[in-house]
Amino acid sequence: MSQSVKSMILEDHNKPARDSEIPEVVDSDPGEPASDGSSSPVGILRAQLEASEAKVREHWERYVRVSAELDNLRKRTQREVESAHRFALEGFLVDLLPIKDSLELGLAGAVEQSASDIRQGTELTLKLLNQTLAKRGVEEVNPQGEPFDPERHEAIGTESASSAEPNIVLKVVQKGYILNGRLIRPARVVVSGSQGA
Repeated sequence: MSQSVKSMILEDHNKPARDSEIPEVVDSDPGEPASDGSSSPVGILRAQLEASEAKVREHWERYVRVSAELDNLRKRTQREVESAHRFALEGFLVDLLPIKDSLELGLAGAVEQSASDIRQGTELTLKLLNQTLAKRGVEEVNPQGEPFDPERHEAIGTESASSAEPNIVLKVVQKGYILNGRLIRPARVVVSGSQGA
């Protein structure tokens, strides 16, 4: 090949193509096979894109549904918690009202009754109160004669007692209470000191 032919080929190759020289690509329908019987790469890519877009739409719709369900669940839970706070003591109050009624009846009849009748009525009212507290999971802490337990008792003083070992509860000044296994109020007690004190 002569030098002039080579240079002409290189010039043609390096020269930018004009619009009229670019062959026109005919875009066939992606669903139709190409003329040689196989799908064209553009058709395959287009089908994959449409499938991906369909999955994206499906996932978005699922996300929107789940998001709405979670929002509804959050609102419903919030309403239930508010309602529980508002009416938490309702059952306990219903149980306490007969005790209040009993105290009012005892007070109204105290003028006409003897001291023994008033005492008996007070004992019955206290029994009713204790039953109500026990029904609600309240236990008394009355550690008379038991070893001192700093987890459940509060020592307000010590006394020497020759008949008792050290750290034994001698007197219960105020009973303690436990609600469903949790200490609400420790028992206030007087504890025996060491015998040499």
